[in-house]
Order: sequence, then structure tokens, then C-alpha cells
Amino acid sequence: MDVDYGELNGHSVGTLMKEAVRRAIVAIRGQRFTFEATAKSIRADGGLDFVTTADRAAQAVFVELLREWFPTFGIVAEEDALAVPCTHPVHDLWFTVDPLDGTKAFIRRQSHGIGTMIALVCDGVVQGACVGDVMTQEVYATRPGAGTAHRISEFGFAERLVIDPDRPLTAQWLLLRDRIHRYSELVHALVDEDEGLFASVETSAGSIGIAMARLWKGEVGAVVLGPIPLATPWDIYPIVAICDRMGFVFRAINPDLTLSPWTPPIAKGGCPIPQEVLIVHQSRLAELEAWMARTLG
Repeated sequence: MDVDYGELNGHSVGTLMKEAVRRAIVAIRGQRFTFEATAKSIRADGGLDFVTTADRAAQAVFVELLREWFPTFGIVAEEDALAVPCTHPVHDLWFTVDPLDGTKAFIRRQSHGIGTMIALVCDGVVQGACVGDVMTQEVYATRPGAGTAHRISEFGFAERLVIDPDRPLTAQWLLLRDRIHRYSELVHALVDEDEGLFASVETSAGSIGIAMARLWKGEVGAVVLGPIPLATPWDIYPIVAICDRMGFVFRAINPDLTLSPWTPPIAKGGCPIPQEVLIVHQSRLAELEAWMARTLG
């Protein structure tokens, strides 16, 4: 007998997204010591990108579940450049899927920096996202319609993600995704030993989602991304959703040592990040601007 169970809402969609991430984590963890890896492409810098049997297993989990639960929603996924069109009669709804974020870290059998991510876009707006930490089995999530984001333990306990208002940027570190000598003059000034704003600096490779989780948890005070010729939708849009819910803002670093607001464009093909972008909480902008006025004139 066919039963009309009514309309989906943000709570139900968010719960199913988290469940999909949890099942993907199980699939990846099941192959930690038995996976096979093959080269799939050559990057612009000449290095190789790899895909593993764990990447493909996790993507198969996502695709099967999303097609069953949301048959009219589109899917844009990393492996094999998967693109399932949206057939929803009213909205342009599509999921981004990064089945294994940090494949090289996974191949090295690291105990950190390995994630799996999903985001939901509706009519050009990122509505919700889940970032799963494969090794801790935690999930960082914001559901459609929510004004908050949460950190959910492997046992299902949830805490709201908020920043500590009593920790200024001067007491925190700046997180980079590459060696510092490759960054601009302003980034170097921010971490200068004598006159810098931040207490220190560190770099983080591996999963971009798990690196960003360090910002959401308050382990670091800001992150610099880019430039990236084309940030893939499955990498950037989960970050956009959770940062937005928590009040983090994106500021482009200009050649003249100024900052300007930057909003990632939303498209199924991803978006370019043409220059360095500083991600910092909006409540810290006054501290940042005061330092710039004092130090840079």
C-alpha cells in the first residue's frame, strides 16, 4: 500500500545527511588496512592524485542512500566526476559528495586529517552540510533551516559549536594549508614574531574539512585558503555552510595589504579562489582591523 508520509523538513533532511556520513565513515574504516590505491590524474603541479577502493566504497554508500531517500535531488560527487541531474519540479536541489577527503593521508595510514563530506544546495544557496572525521568518528553538521552548527560525538552526543569570546586572536594561532614562504606579505605580517597579530602559525595538510573543524572547535583563530584555480564543490561548499552558521566570514587578501569581503559563488562546477582568503569570526573583525591600522598604517 502506498502511503503519503508528507513533506520533508530541515530536521529530517539533516538527520539523513548525518546518517549517510556515518555509514560512509564505517565503509572507509573497514578498509583502513586492506585498501588498494591507483593514480587517477596528474595535478597542475605535476603531482599525482589517487583514488582508493575506500573512496569508491564510500561514494557508493552515499549515492545509494541519496538516490533512495531523495530521488529527485541531483548529486555532484568527486569520483568519476559523477553528476546526477536534479528532477525536482520546483527547486534546483543537489548534493555535493566528497567520499574520502584526504586520500593521501588515508594512504599514509595517518591517524588524523581524513574526512568525508556532504552538502546540500538549493537554488544557489548552501542549505546544510556534514563533515565527518573518519578517525574520531565525530560529525560537524548544520541542517537546512538551522541557525547553528553542532559537533556530534561517535556516541551521538551533540554540543553547539561556538567560539570562546574571551580568547582574542592574539592568544590564538593562524592555520595555513601550505608552507609559509608561499604566502603573501600580509600573511607573513600577521604571524610576525614581534608585531604579528597571531600568537603563532602552523600548517595542516590532509582533509580540508577536518582542517576547518579546528577553526570551528576553537583550536585555531583563523585559516587562510587559496589561491585555488578551481575549488571543487565537494570541498568548498560544506565549509561555506558551517562557517556561515557559526558567523565566520571570508576576507580576500589584496595585493595592497587590504582586506575585502569575499563570497564564494555557488555552482555545480565549483568556484575559483583567485587570491588568498582569510576566514575569521565576524566578532574578531574589530581586533583584526585595529591591528592592521596600527601595524600597516
